[in-house]
Amino acid sequence: MAGHEEVWIPLVDEPIGSIVGRIQREHPEIEALVDSQRKLLAFRTFAYIRVGILLGRLLVEDDMEPADDSTTWAEQLLQDPQHREEVVNEVWAVAQEIAADPAYANDTPLGPDDAERARFLEFAKKRLATDA
Repeated sequence: MAGHEEVWIPLVDEPIGSIVGRIQREHPEIEALVDSQRKLLAFRTFAYIRVGILLGRLLVEDDMEPADDSTTWAEQLLQDPQHREEVVNEVWAVAQEIAADPAYANDTPLGPDDAERARFLEFAKKRLATDA
């Protein structure tokens, strides 16, 4: 039997992980809500679970014909605009719940803050001016 590591990664990563990731990329506002490592971890964990449950329910409720191409059953479900909207709404709900959770209120945000960005921009301008 395969070890947990060999089985776990494909189950988490495909297709639900890629669906949640795609929705996250399509809606940059989600990034602002889950702006720390702990928030991001909680968001991904709960989004994967909740989207998986939602897609499972939709799969049971809908009669689907097997796809002729390499489309997964989850991707097939998302071709229905109503189903896609439900999944997007579920991902948004998870992000909003994580952002509102007081347990994460004091987390350090991911990436540079505005002051760090301004300092880097000034440094880059000076550096490019001297290199030219």
